[in-house]
Amino acid sequence: QVQLAESGGGLVQAGGSLRLSCAASGRTFSTYAMGWFRQTPGKEREFVAAIAWSGDSTYYAESAKGRFTISRDNAQNTVYLQMNGLKPEDTANYYCASDSLGLSLTQFGDSYYYTEPPVPGYFDVWGQGTQVTVSS
Repeated sequence: QVQLAESGGGLVQAGGSLRLSCAASGRTFSTYAMGWFRQTPGKEREFVAAIAWSGDSTYYAESAKGRFTISRDNAQNTVYLQMNGLKPEDTANYYCASDSLGLSLTQFGDSYYYTEPPVPGYFDVWGQGTQVTVSS
C-alpha cells in the first residue's frame, strides 16, 4: 500500500506563495488519482484539488480556482500543490490522499474525468498533513 508524506507548509504573509509536495512510496503511484484536502480545527475536511493518474484531468474547489495548481511527477512519485495569492482563510492543515480505485473519476469511453468535487470517502490513503498559516 502506498504511503504519503507531505512537506512544504509554513508561515507566509497574505498574497504570498507556497508549494506543497507529497511524496509517495511504492511502484504503483502512477496508477492512483491523487487529491489535496485541508482541515481546520472543528471543521470537516475540505476538498482543495485533485488530479487523475496521468495528470490530464484536474479538478479544483471554487476557493482554489485561479490561485492553486495541482500537478504530479510520476517519475518522482510526487504530487504538488502550488498555492499563489494566499489568503488568511487558506490557513489549515493540508493533506494529500490517494484514490487507488479511481472512485472520484467518471469514465467516458477510454478516458476518465472529474465531473464533481471528490469526497474524502473516495480516498483510501492519507498523509499526516502539513500546516499552512497565512498571516494578514
